[in-house]
Amino acid sequence: MKISFKKTYKFAVKSALYISLFSTGFVMLLASNMFKLPSRSLFLFGFVFMLIVYIFSFIVLQYRVERFIYRRVKKIYDDVSLLESSTFINKPITTDMETLTREVKKFATDKKLEIEMLQVREEYRREFLGNVSHELKTPLFTVQGYISTLLDGAMEDKVIRKKYLKRAEKGVERLIYIVEDLDMITKLEVGDLNLDYSEFDIVELIQNVFDLLEMKAEKKNITLAFENYHILPNYVRADRDRIQQIIENLIVNSIKYGKTGGTTEVAVVNLTKKKVLVRISDNGEGIEKQNIPRLFERFYRVNKSGSRSEGGSGLGLAIVKHIIEAHKEKIYVESEFGIGSEFSFTLEKQTWNKEKKTVSSVIETAFEL
Repeated sequence: MKISFKKTYKFAVKSALYISLFSTGFVMLLASNMFKLPSRSLFLFGFVFMLIVYIFSFIVLQYRVERFIYRRVKKIYDDVSLLESSTFINKPITTDMETLTREVKKFATDKKLEIEMLQVREEYRREFLGNVSHELKTPLFTVQGYISTLLDGAMEDKVIRKKYLKRAEKGVERLIYIVEDLDMITKLEVGDLNLDYSEFDIVELIQNVFDLLEMKAEKKNITLAFENYHILPNYVRADRDRIQQIIENLIVNSIKYGKTGGTTEVAVVNLTKKKVLVRISDNGEGIEKQNIPRLFERFYRVNKSGSRSEGGSGLGLAIVKHIIEAHKEKIYVESEFGIGSEFSFTLEKQTWNKEKKTVSSVIETAFEL
């Protein structure tokens, strides 16, 4: 705790001055009436007396008040166990109450924020562990149940054996899916997942995802389409596979939570000269406002029972967020419960691709000629 010399002794200096002035004035008044001393001797006596009283008062006040504050404040800290005893060792508490109060308030505020942060982390840790155990427990128990049934005698029936083995295989596949997603998130968080940057047409990539998910969308009679039917190619620079993973995940979610007969629309917008915005919107059930801030947490589900029945690892949006952040881009979400949701993210635009293609075309034409 750094305190300037003047401010540290301000209280003792002023108090000692008041005491010495009052004492000197009172003694000089008594001396002049009782002893009838000449003026020169009286003033000399008063000066010496005031100096002695001032020094004595200053030392007593500074020492006594400092020790008093030290003991009282240290006792408070010891009682609440908030401050290590080493904090006050070699740092004497001074009579500067303003500075002391400011330091104590700052300390209390910092500790309060630290405690609140630890409480939030602890709550998140408990919830995360509970979700992990639940997600792993369900397929594990499923696999265990089918295998136990087969071992108990159902293995002799070829039809049941084949059916149960297929179901057990699905459970194992789900476990592998969860573990792979967890591994990917861990790599993304520690920056251990290298991105393979390339230039590609984002519109073409989205169309490929539409083709992949066409059958899944048809099961719920959901239409996958571009917002603009006459959309032109738009080249971006990013990791193509990871961006495809993002788009697949967001479109699968829009199908999963979309209403039957609904629509999922994708738009590609030139946000700036250097940025492209990809927007995926649906007219599904939407998300309640209080759930939006937690959407990208691991295993967080808005509709816990419904989401698990739909499948998935519960890590999709967390992976989406980490991949976007690995690209040093932003992701946004807007949703209104009962109306629909819109997810959007930015990508770096490849501005020179068209020029490159034009130059290549000119060179090819020249060779042909």
